[in-house]
Amino acid sequence: MRRFLLLTTALLALTAICGTAADLVEIRVNGHYFAEPATVMITVAIEPDQANRTLRVEADGDSMFRSTEVPLDGLSEKRLHSVEFKNLPAGQYELRAEVLSATKVRATALQDLEVMGR
Repeated sequence: MRRFLLLTTALLALTAICGTAADLVEIRVNGHYFAEPATVMITVAIEPDQANRTLRVEADGDSMFRSTEVPLDGLSEKRLHSVEFKNLPAGQYELRAEVLSATKVRATALQDLEVMGR
């Protein structure tokens, strides 16, 4: 029983230290539906961490793909970042925000949006 309690405590501590992707990165957009040609302002919240090196934000649509990368400075980086994608044509889009370390993707946040044609 004592081993079980120690193992459970260790797993809970590991979960608290590692967190989840939602704890590391979050996308915030005012709305899910936009009129064509859309200008979409995206706010990305990132939990500062020593391993954070790059923020990649993508708008992946039916017939259009846009992306941008922002360098991050680990623990001293600000929490909120704004990205604007202009003139998005009509279609379905998946917004993706990825926080990368020097060697891998650390966390990803996704959100769908739709740009309506006239």
